[in-house]
This record gives sequence, structure tokens and C-alpha cells, in this order.
Amino acid sequence: MPFREINSKMVEATVVPGQKLFSQRGAMLAYRGEVSFTPNIQGGQGGVMSMIGRRVANEATPLMTVEGSGTVMFGHGGHHIQVINLSGDTLYVEADRLLAFDGALQQGTMFMGSQGGVMGMVRGQVSGQGLFTTTLKGHGAVAVMAHGGVIELPITPGRDVHVDPQAYVAHHGDVRNKLSTALGWREMVGRGSGEGFQLELSGSGAVYVQASEEKL
Repeated sequence: MPFREINSKMVEATVVPGQKLFSQRGAMLAYRGEVSFTPNIQGGQGGVMSMIGRRVANEATPLMTVEGSGTVMFGHGGHHIQVINLSGDTLYVEADRLLAFDGALQQGTMFMGSQGGVMGMVRGQVSGQGLFTTTLKGHGAVAVMAHGGVIELPITPGRDVHVDPQAYVAHHGDVRNKLSTALGWREMVGRGSGEGFQLELSGSGAVYVQASEEKL
């Protein structure tokens, strides 16, 4: 279910019978046709375990199930919107950055500390984000929110990407991440609150970075 970008802060989705999408509550701006919006207590295809995981992670972002026949326009808080198309891979994104996503995508949660040990756990404290992150896997589109626009940076073997933890939005592909210290790096380059830390991503995939160190 593709999203059409109306402008940098609004997207439009086509809803067809037999298919559904999920959106953050309060994200619907306008719609045409016969479209219904109902609260989704399970948080997508992740089911009850996904919901429990999100609550443990303080990521119980309320979702709405969108069904019917018509078109819906989405936006929220004047944030910039980036549409990410998945072709069978997995997107890792903080729950509060999700604006809307294709209902065909499989949703789950992942404990970020498992990728980086203690440093992965520190990342959650430094960035102000949860230790868990939301995963969306399959074929479909995801609309995510960010401050000041988003740039996609490719990650290739042997060419790691280092990101300010506050500017990190999402990543996909076969990517490992760890939080590392770099004395002087934050003072010279970044302006966020995670002084002395940078998020290092390696492998094969892409990372999405916002043009601000502000959280949503």
C-alpha cells in the first residue's frame, strides 16, 4: 500500500477493500471515501507479545487500524515525513517515529542491548530512547517522522557510518550497531545531549538520519 508524498509534512495513502494499514492515533488529517478508523490494542501483527514488549520498552504508541475504500492524508505535529519502502528486509525504528505503515508488514520488538551488550543498553540512556526498538519486516511502505528532514546514508562492508545518537531515525538491512566513545567528537561535531558518544553502524544496509538532534 504505497504512500504518496503530498509535501514534506504530509502523505496520502490509498485504502482498498481487503487490505489495511496502521497509523499513529491523531495522525489522520483528512480522508475521502468509505474509510473506518478503529483502535488497535495489539499494535499490528506482533500480537500480545509485541504489545507487552512495547509496554516494557515504554513504546506503547497507540495505533489505529485503517480499513475500507478511499484515500487518507496523514501528518502529525508538523514533523517532516520520510517514506521507506521495504522489499523483504527489516526496518528498525523507534515506535514514536511511526506515522503509518502497511498492514502487511510483520511487526515485532527487539532488545537493542542484545546487539551491543552493555553499550547497547547505554545507548538507550544516552539517546533518551527505549532499550527496545520496533521492527517492521516484509514487503510494504512505512512513513516515519523526523525533525528537519531525513537523509539516507548507505552502509557497506568496510565503510562504517557513525551517527549522533540523537539524530538517528531508523535503519534497515544486515546492520550491526554499537555505541562507542570518541573523546572530543561531540564537542567538535554534535550538539546533542549524548556527549562523548556516537552510534557506529556496520554491515550492509542504510541508516536514516534527521537534520536535528531533537527528539519527537
